[in-house]
Amino acid sequence: MTNIKIYTQIERGEAWLRRYRGSFPVFACVLGFTDTCLIPGISAAGLTPEDRKYTACADAEFLYYGAGHQAVYPLPPLTAGASPVVISRAVVEELKIPVYLFNAGLNLIPAVPLIDLGGTKARCVSTGTAMAIGTVKHLLEQGLFWGSQLSADITDGYLILSECVVGGTTTALAILTGLGIDANTRVNSSHPVCNHAQKWNVVQTGLGKFEHDNFTDPLELVAAVGDPMQVVVAGMAIAASRKCGVLLAGGTQMLAVYALLQAIAKTYSLSWQPEAVVVGTTRWVTEDSTGATVDLALNLGTNSMNLGTEIPPLIATQLSFADSRYPQLQAYEQGFVKEGVGAGAACIAAYLSKNWQQEQLLTAIESQIEQLMNSLPH
Repeated sequence: MTNIKIYTQIERGEAWLRRYRGSFPVFACVLGFTDTCLIPGISAAGLTPEDRKYTACADAEFLYYGAGHQAVYPLPPLTAGASPVVISRAVVEELKIPVYLFNAGLNLIPAVPLIDLGGTKARCVSTGTAMAIGTVKHLLEQGLFWGSQLSADITDGYLILSECVVGGTTTALAILTGLGIDANTRVNSSHPVCNHAQKWNVVQTGLGKFEHDNFTDPLELVAAVGDPMQVVVAGMAIAASRKCGVLLAGGTQMLAVYALLQAIAKTYSLSWQPEAVVVGTTRWVTEDSTGATVDLALNLGTNSMNLGTEIPPLIATQLSFADSRYPQLQAYEQGFVKEGVGAGAACIAAYLSKNWQQEQLLTAIESQIEQLMNSLPH
């Protein structure tokens, strides 16, 4: 069994994987915050709304430093599934992949070396006024600049663009719906059974306050119902695709970014290379029976806004935790967590760079869990 499966645009996906076989990536993670995550029950990435205020800080710190570091913002107790950052950290540590962390708009500042993009956190999607349009335009410029900067030094590799935004599948649903893509009941969540009705209610409320039937600029849509990560990663992907491969690291959230970057490129006449860009995630996302990720990817090809959006190649690691000795990892097989902080893309990178299969990945990830448990106060 190969460690990778391509679900859409198979020829383009195969060509991309062939092209970057044996090469190493640069790993960028764009951190953002939306007050949407404070709605009770909206996300499982943090037990309570209060916990979710710290998720991005904890993930950033663990991604950068790993388990041995005395964390200012420690990862939450390992109850219903370990944070996906444990997967990403296992790979970047073993493969010595350079990591860049970007603050697109956070509520708190993580205790890590950060590139501050001068954004703001977003208000709840339901307000219909998530961010100021000036902020969104500034973040797009920053994304274009940093996509160009990061790709300038990549001669033969590719750029992994990952995210950490709690509540981000709800903002993704809002952007996809606003762009005219049929996404309701197709998105994923960190819950074992996706809370589609709750998400849809929030999104409909926000879009109802934003006159979304006649807007002409996708940045207006982001300002109304988006989050700060989305426009930054869209800009980064547009600029980086001109120079190197781009692996958009995530499921629902990166499908929304893919749709958004096409709308931005068209509206602002920005050149980009579609064949350079793929979306990479985990099989827990692509095979989530309470969402429909593959359908969602296919729906990007038909939208009522007439944006001419294309279907991206959707690739997923086939990593399984069924045989893990840790219940915190086995929880993924019950539908908890699924993805985040570039976990799926990191596994794809391990396969491309070192031909890692299931056994090597599981060993490296379990080693992270072991270090993490040993570092906890007893």
